[in-house]
Order: sequence, then C-alpha cells, then structure tokens
Amino acid sequence: MSDVHKIEWLGLASGTYAVTGAGSGIGAAVARQLLQAGARVALLDLNTDGCQSLVEAETARERSLVLGCDIGDEASVASAAAAIAGRFGQLDGLVNCAGILRAGPLLEVSLDDWNRVLQVNLTGSLMCARALVPLMTQAGAASLVFIASVAALMPQTRSGAYSASKAGVTLLSRQLAVELAAQRIRSNVICPGMIRTALSEPFYAHPGITEAREQMTACGRIGRPEDIANAALFLLSERSSYINGTELVVDGGLDNMLMHLIPRPGFSAKA
Repeated sequence: MSDVHKIEWLGLASGTYAVTGAGSGIGAAVARQLLQAGARVALLDLNTDGCQSLVEAETARERSLVLGCDIGDEASVASAAAAIAGRFGQLDGLVNCAGILRAGPLLEVSLDDWNRVLQVNLTGSLMCARALVPLMTQAGAASLVFIASVAALMPQTRSGAYSASKAGVTLLSRQLAVELAAQRIRSNVICPGMIRTALSEPFYAHPGITEAREQMTACGRIGRPEDIANAALFLLSERSSYINGTELVVDGGLDNMLMHLIPRPGFSAKA
C-alpha cells in the first residue's frame, strides 16, 4: 500500500489541524503528512521560514496558515488561536510538537533554564490546549496529541528539566482526557525514542555512534520524524476513536532491550 493510500485510509482530508513546532523535525513531518492528506493545517513555530518552505514544497498555500508562535508565551499563543479562528473557524485536532532542552545535571542546571524548559514544554502544552480547545468543541469531536519522550518514562541524565517536563506532559494529557471527555475531545501522548532530527544530528558526527545506537533498538535502526508523524496522524483520526488518555511509545523497541544488552556469557549471541 502506498503512503498516499495509507493517509487516505485515515480519513483526514476534510479536517483542520494545528501543529506546533512545525518548522522542523517531528513537527514538520506531521505537518507535511497532514498537507499530503489534503487537510487544512495551521503551522505554528518561531521558525516561520521553515514552515513557509514546507508549505511551498507541498504547494498547499490555500490550505495552510503559517504563524510565528512562542508556545511558552501566553499572548503569542492567544494571538495564534485568534488567527486560526479567523482563517479556519474550527479545529479537528492539535499536535503539540514544540519543545526545548537545556543540558545540565539537576544540581547544576540554572533556575532560568529549568523554568524556561517547564514554561515551554509543560506550561506551553497547557496554554495551547486552553487556547485551541474552544475551536475543537465546534468540530463535534476532536483529538489532542502531545509529543513527549521516552525520557518521560525513565530518567535521562544531564538534561536539566527535560524529563520532568515531559513526564508532566503525560499526566497533563491524561487529565485533559478525563476533563474533556464530555466534549468528545480525546487526548493522548506519543513518547518517541531515538529520532534523528537536526537537534540530534551532531551526535552522529562521532564515529561509531550511529551503529551503537542502532544496536540498542529491537528494530535495528534509528527512528525518523516520519515514524512519529505516522503515529500522530493515526491518533488524530477516527481510526483511534477508542484510544484516550494513554501514552504510545514509538521507540523501535528500545524499552525492551535492557536484558538483551546485559552481557551473559554462555547465553549472549556471538557477534
């Protein structure tokens, strides 16, 4: 089955969606697939050039709206919501991909960095939901999708507030799922594993890193932004209408590899 036919199977062509962090990486992959599905898409990012290039590449100017938005700033989010309401009137879903990371062990990370990560990753997720859910109630049924991380489920050392912020996103989503159930709005989280984006690309410049990371996944490869976009589009669609308040781990089997990676003489497979 071709990728186009897979997208059509999800029935997204008549929908209107907002994607934050749409200028690059996972957000760009989600926005691209929605545009390819024929949907109307609001692309939110501080990187408006990246969003605009994507729209031009997909020749979807009439079905898209590019908005400069800092999801960690309430006024910026409110302005974006008003622009979406003016252009599209309603939304069938939101995929919140925007996020940041500030490196550093917990005992050393500055409070400014800690607060900024929480402001964008966690509070920003809440502010986007608050601003855009009113547009979803007009659609009759809708879906929220938050991009967290496997770092929400296990510690990721020397990453400052990142793991804590993403863990917060998972419970935020669960609570929204319960609170918005009467309005027929679902809320779910995707927890990506190792996904090769511009943010992580410097890692792969080091010799042997690619091979070592590939061996840590059951699938034997590093994930692509499209792998997360595939999951996001499924959660936006009515095909997932009975999935609500949960986390979907998309990590190539990384979380199942612990026992396999522990050396066991006499049991471990020989190279």
